[in-house]
Amino acid sequence: MSTSSPEAVKKLLENMQTDLRSLSMECKKKFPPVKEAAESGIVKIKTIAARNSDILATLKDNSSEVVQPFLMGCGTKEPKITQLCLAAIQRLMSHEVVSEAAAGNIINMLWQLMENGLEELKLLQTVLVLLTTNTVVHDQVLSKAIVLCFRLHFTKDNITNNTAAATVRQVVTVVFERMVAEDERFKDIVEQPPPVQGNTNRRSVSTLRPSAKDAYMLFQDLCQLVNADAPYWLVGMTEMTRTFGLELLESVLNDFPGVFLQHQEFSFLLKERVCPLVIKLFSPNIKFRQGNSSAASPAPVEKPYFPICMRLLRVVSVLIKHFYSLLVTECEIFLSLLVKFLDGEKPQWLRAVAVESVHRLCVQPHLLRSFCLSYDMKQHSTKVFRDIVNALGSFIQSLFIVLNTGNPAATNTSTGGSGAQGAAQGGPGAGGQGGSLTTQAAFEYRGTWIPLMTVSVQGSAKATYLEMLDKVEPPSIPEGYAMSVAFSALLDLVRGITSMIERELAEEEAAVRREANPDQNTQPEPGAHLVWEEMVSACWCGLLAALSLLLDASTDETATESILKAELTVAVLCGRLGLVTPRDAFITAICKASLPPHYALTVLSSNTANLNNKAKKTASKTAPLAKATTTHPPKMSRGNTGASYSIQGQSVQIISSSSESHQQVVAVGQPLSVQPQGTVVLTAKNIQCMRTLLNLAHCHGAVLGTSWQLVLATLQHLVWILGLKPGVGGALKPGRAVEGPSTVLTTAVMTDLPVISNILSRLFESSQYLADVSLHHLITALCSLSLEAVEMAYGTNKEPSLFAVAKLLETGLVNMDRIEILWRPLTGHLLDVCQHPNARMREWGAEAVTSLIKAGLAYKHNPPLAQNQRLQLLLLNPLKELSNVLHADIRQKQLESVLQILQSQGDSLGPGWPLVLGVIGAIRNDQGESLIRTAFQCLQLVVTDFLPTMPCTCLQIVVDVAGSFGLQNQELNISLTSIGLLWNISDYFFQRGEAITQELEREEAALQKQAQEKGEPLNRPFHPAPPFDCLWLCLYAKLGQLCVDPRPAVRKSAGQTMFSTIAAHGTLLQQSTWHIVVWKVLFHLLDCVRKSSTTADKEKIESGGGNILIHHSRDTAEKQWAETWVLTLAGVARIFNTRRYLLQQLGDFFKAWEVLLDHIQSAALSKNSEVSLAALKSFQEILQIATPVKDSAMPTDALAAMGVPPILIDPLSAPGPGRPLLRSDSMLERLTSYNGAELQAPPPGEESALEDAALWWSAWNTWYRTGTDSTRPPSGGTGTDRPSFVPSQPFLTALVQIVPALYQHIKTVFSMEDLRKLGVILHGAVSIPISSDASPFILPSYTEAVLTSLQEAVLTALDVLQKAICVGPENLQVMYPAIFEQLLLFVEFSCKPPQYGKMETKHVANAKYNQIQLFAPAEWVALNYVPFAERSLEVVVDLYHKTACHKAVINEKVLQNIIKTLRMPLGLKYGCPSESTWKLAVSSLLKVLSTGLPVARQHASSGMFDTMWPELANAFEDFLFTKSTPPDNMSIQEFQKNEAIDVEVVQLISTEILPFAIFIPKDFVGQIMAMLNKGSIHSQSSSFTEAEVDVRMREEFSKVCFETLLQFSFSNKVSTPQEGYISRMALSVLLKRSQDVLRRYVDDERLSGRCPLPSGQRMKLDCQLLRQQVTEIIFVLKAISTLMDSLKKTQPENVDGTTWAQVIALYPTLVECITCSSSEVSSALKEAMGPFKDFMQPPVSRVQNGES
Repeated sequence: MSTSSPEAVKKLLENMQTDLRSLSMECKKKFPPVKEAAESGIVKIKTIAARNSDILATLKDNSSEVVQPFLMGCGTKEPKITQLCLAAIQRLMSHEVVSEAAAGNIINMLWQLMENGLEELKLLQTVLVLLTTNTVVHDQVLSKAIVLCFRLHFTKDNITNNTAAATVRQVVTVVFERMVAEDERFKDIVEQPPPVQGNTNRRSVSTLRPSAKDAYMLFQDLCQLVNADAPYWLVGMTEMTRTFGLELLESVLNDFPGVFLQHQEFSFLLKERVCPLVIKLFSPNIKFRQGNSSAASPAPVEKPYFPICMRLLRVVSVLIKHFYSLLVTECEIFLSLLVKFLDGEKPQWLRAVAVESVHRLCVQPHLLRSFCLSYDMKQHSTKVFRDIVNALGSFIQSLFIVLNTGNPAATNTSTGGSGAQGAAQGGPGAGGQGGSLTTQAAFEYRGTWIPLMTVSVQGSAKATYLEMLDKVEPPSIPEGYAMSVAFSALLDLVRGITSMIERELAEEEAAVRREANPDQNTQPEPGAHLVWEEMVSACWCGLLAALSLLLDASTDETATESILKAELTVAVLCGRLGLVTPRDAFITAICKASLPPHYALTVLSSNTANLNNKAKKTASKTAPLAKATTTHPPKMSRGNTGASYSIQGQSVQIISSSSESHQQVVAVGQPLSVQPQGTVVLTAKNIQCMRTLLNLAHCHGAVLGTSWQLVLATLQHLVWILGLKPGVGGALKPGRAVEGPSTVLTTAVMTDLPVISNILSRLFESSQYLADVSLHHLITALCSLSLEAVEMAYGTNKEPSLFAVAKLLETGLVNMDRIEILWRPLTGHLLDVCQHPNARMREWGAEAVTSLIKAGLAYKHNPPLAQNQRLQLLLLNPLKELSNVLHADIRQKQLESVLQILQSQGDSLGPGWPLVLGVIGAIRNDQGESLIRTAFQCLQLVVTDFLPTMPCTCLQIVVDVAGSFGLQNQELNISLTSIGLLWNISDYFFQRGEAITQELEREEAALQKQAQEKGEPLNRPFHPAPPFDCLWLCLYAKLGQLCVDPRPAVRKSAGQTMFSTIAAHGTLLQQSTWHIVVWKVLFHLLDCVRKSSTTADKEKIESGGGNILIHHSRDTAEKQWAETWVLTLAGVARIFNTRRYLLQQLGDFFKAWEVLLDHIQSAALSKNSEVSLAALKSFQEILQIATPVKDSAMPTDALAAMGVPPILIDPLSAPGPGRPLLRSDSMLERLTSYNGAELQAPPPGEESALEDAALWWSAWNTWYRTGTDSTRPPSGGTGTDRPSFVPSQPFLTALVQIVPALYQHIKTVFSMEDLRKLGVILHGAVSIPISSDASPFILPSYTEAVLTSLQEAVLTALDVLQKAICVGPENLQVMYPAIFEQLLLFVEFSCKPPQYGKMETKHVANAKYNQIQLFAPAEWVALNYVPFAERSLEVVVDLYHKTACHKAVINEKVLQNIIKTLRMPLGLKYGCPSESTWKLAVSSLLKVLSTGLPVARQHASSGMFDTMWPELANAFEDFLFTKSTPPDNMSIQEFQKNEAIDVEVVQLISTEILPFAIFIPKDFVGQIMAMLNKGSIHSQSSSFTEAEVDVRMREEFSKVCFETLLQFSFSNKVSTPQEGYISRMALSVLLKRSQDVLRRYVDDERLSGRCPLPSGQRMKLDCQLLRQQVTEIIFVLKAISTLMDSLKKTQPENVDGTTWAQVIALYPTLVECITCSSSEVSSALKEAMGPFKDFMQPPVSRVQNGES
């Protein structure tokens, strides 16, 4: 119910009347005037009530009268009456019916009561009601009311005192509230601005409205009173306390800041009165120093007074909080004072309240920002903000020291006794709890233990001692209180500043985002950034020092968490503002705290040093504090001696061991260092710090920039100590330490490890959200960290730290979508790691590189890799770079990943193929087998699966790579298999030729265009050839290289493959390409092989590696190369043979033919029999005289042999899948042209005939040179020196076997000279001996009359020639004599084996081959030439039979030569090496003579045969009367057979010679007769057994001779004088011989009769001789009787006189023989002497006619 409602008014009137009545009653007796006044008052009220509608207004107007009775009542000073009156007055006041005048009266009345000390409480109540219910009291009335209250405040009564104090406070508030209300009422009225007045001593308040004026006067007097000056307005004040005055000032300033800010007059009061007052009152506190120094000072210093000091600080807080903008300079002073109060020299209570005041500032970040703007950012101003922060830090530092120095108990108490220490300090709750205090939150540093209390809620500065307004004496501050407040202040400061700046930053970013093109208006003022930066720059040093110290000292997890959070927040803020130095400093602090104490970590130490330098520079720009002569940056060094944390020159060195003992140890591990250093421990706090670090990196990676280095280095060390090792993909897993004492982990940390590991992984996973620049910082840091690990791992085999490498991998894997920007630095570094000598380090480097490459290739890029060739090559490039690493394990890893890439991405490699193939092919011989094997697996996969998918331009690389595997020498099987791959590749080329050709030609065109644009020639191997042919040429060239590999197996395989490939696929080549194949491939290969073969080592190779035995035919390098030479030469020759007509069209075929022949010749003359023999086989092949090998795998040759054109073979026999039979380009034309060339022999034109002749003539010359060189005997040297080289029989045989076929080609130009050359070579070839160790394999046993194959060949050659001569033109026949000459030379070999140079040879019969002596030097064995000579002789006879009548044969005296040659075996007879020889010689002679003698007789007149006859006579003589004796063991049958041969000769003489004596020279006939005579006289040949004597005397032979003699002696018809001459001569010879025999016999007989009887042996011999003689004499006697018969029958005129004389002369001798003792002789004698009876008288005719 409001006071103005009718009911309230009615009630008021009633109450007033009641009060007046009561007053009237009370004063009726004692105070009649009062009673009257009361009664008239009643009347007055009734009147007002009756007459006026607005009763209250009328009451107010008449209030002076209405109030008067009550005032009078109070004047009675009667308590009862006074109380009644005061109550009534209050009722009036509460209804606001008191006028100004009435109010003045009331106040005066109250003043009197006050002076009389009556109803003090009621008075106060009344004043309060009066002032609060209305605004009628102003000016002096008001001041009097206020003074009244003040005076009541200073009464003795405590209740009155306190009530008055409260009333004063309320009244003061009311005064100012009135002013505020007044301002509110007038706020819309525009006033004239007050006249400008001087600023000095302004007392005028004329411009103020009433309420404002009251407030002004009141505030001014409060200042006066506090300053102990007389008040201007509050007249009547008797006393006043400063404490109360300050409280009032504080409440006004705090509650009504608007008043002072809006009114200049009030602002003036603040500046001119309040501030100086405060400064003045502070002075005792400023000057005072606690401690002993005050005793020495000359003048005693006023002690600080707690109540005033505390209130002053409250006032200052309010001033700073509300009026900072007005009082910039003054606040600077206040703040500086505040900082000074924190000094260690000030009393504890002063420091406590000062720190509470500072705390109040710290929770107001905007205020702090203003300080920064107003002071720190001004040039010559105190750095107030910085000083506040630094002071807080210093304060915290000093707490640890003050306690330590000022408290003896503390210094002596160990950490464990902290409870006792707490009690000694008198800290709250510290008493007697003993060791259980470890649970209480506290700080402990170097033996100083400070408990931590909860002092205020986070973010509010609730003070304890600033609120102690009732205390007069300074309170005792509990231990830890100041620390707790300072700690809260620090945390609130950090929280406030960072949240404020971050909020503003966020707003700025939002504004930028809102505006696509932001206006200047939307952006915050450009200075904002400067302010933020200045704020951080100003405070970071102090914050860091304090927080680091607290972190070090903290024993409470929550406190530690708060400190870490603060450090983290500042670090992040610095990062966001781009302040690198402070950011790094805070991060360094967290890092250091994460690591064990005294842990030497270079990056942190160096960083600290850098920070110190930077901080010094920063500090030097700022003005020092009054106290600090120099400014120092915060120092944080943990040496062994102690720690120093210093701020702004207030540096503290604490020399004692850092007390970590209160920390729970959770892990023991190895430090990560080069030198082993024992173990280090990690505490729970370290792990907590590590988590903060992880949190920082994980959530704020974007702002870390270069400090990633610090963070990661620390994490690396922690990870190492905790024994976390990288696993797949780079994630870290708990693992055991590899060396030294194992890492010991408590269960507490064991449960944490997976979490830490997980956070670590998440940290790097989150790198995908970082901006590119931040990501680069991260990568750079990891790389630099890795470099350190790399450096550390040099020269040691310790386990290296793989943290950085693993995390580089992890980072790379999660940033695949933008891999390009970090690929180069990332892989560049990892490639360096791959070169590291430490195996584990390398292994991880390779793991990282290869994993990244594989992931990069597998990642679904946008656009896909197939369309982004540059990216694909970028990704594959490191794979190639790995090839430069020499370590096998890295290459192994590289190749394994290539294999995986091929298996997973092989189909999509596209342009990446050259790179991948380059990697596969980058093998070297110094790499191990397993490496090469892995690389080869990759290649096999490529060849089997990926040839169709790769660009055709890469096929050449595939060939090169396959070739390089063939050339590697580590693993023979791989070399061989790679040759197989080359064959497969060639098949692929063949099958896909069409497609490959098209693609290559497109590519070629593009390259050609580029080259033309650049003005350069196109550079590629075998350029002019078409690209597809070049592919083949590369393949052949590679196979060619393999054909000269050092290993025989590789050479063999490569050779076979190469020639097979050329044979099978050569048809695909253009004609011009064949030119390159011949000259650059085939001949080049032949040159190389020849060179290698001729220079190969002759040293014996013991084994072929392992336990493989090597056959003796391959046990030197030379022999192994020989095989290669053979294979190569044969291959080339076969190509020349099968592709003859193709090659002939190349233009320089003749030159090529010459080169090939040259190769054949040099091979044939090789000292290696295998090579030389094979060369000849190749020679045969190119002459197309050897049937090609029947090989099902090579149909070409077989068909070629049958006359099928070679070019048709390939397409028909192996068209391949889907391959057309004919190639589109020029295949058809080629086919038809080759076809024609092949099926119809080359055109009969002059040109081709001439060219062919030239080719064959060249072949003949090659053969001749080869033959000459190989059959030329070694010069010099006797048999003792083994000649350098003697060709083998198979070689010579092959050489000679070439002749017949070769002759067929050159017969038209074959001359006599050529025949002689041929003869020389044939003779030389046959003369060559063989080595005795080879002889058993070549020679027949001596007894077998068999020709060697060489001899056969020689005869065959000659046979071919003579047949050719036979059917050839006339002019060829002049060659017959030469052939005879050659054959006759061979015939001589039967008796006189040829000599090979000066070599000593053994006869084959004497050779030691029957008992081969191992290691004995080989002897040279002459062959058994007898069968050969005999065969030659047969050929001679046969040929002579055919050619005897030829003019050349006659002219060249062939018959004489034959006889001359035969004379040797005939003469030797039994002396011949073989008996068959002389027998054949005789029979041959007989045959030749039977043919030749008629010819000789026919040409007798020409004299051609004159010289032959003596030769023939000598031959007969030598044979029939040989000087050689028959062998002793000859049987009678043999002897008879031989005699029959002799008889045959005599018969020939008797039938073929003597009957034609007239055509024969006389000398010859005489010789023949003498011979017959000699033969007819029976002469003994040698000693025989008795039984054989008859036979051995050659009686039959003698008889035939004699008969022949006789036959020609008395031929009935003498047709010519010549014949008669022969007869006479024959008879004369016969008679002479008979005379000789008889006489000798008679002499012997006579002699033997005289001799004494001989001994038995002698007798036996004599008998034998006698027997022979008897036989002879009997034969002579029979001959005489035969002669006598003949003479009887002959016409007397036919007998010469001398003959008769000789016959008669025989008679005496016959008579002498009568005495012989032999009966056989006697009977023969009778027969001989009987016919003499006819000669006893001279014949009648002779006597008569005297004629004969």
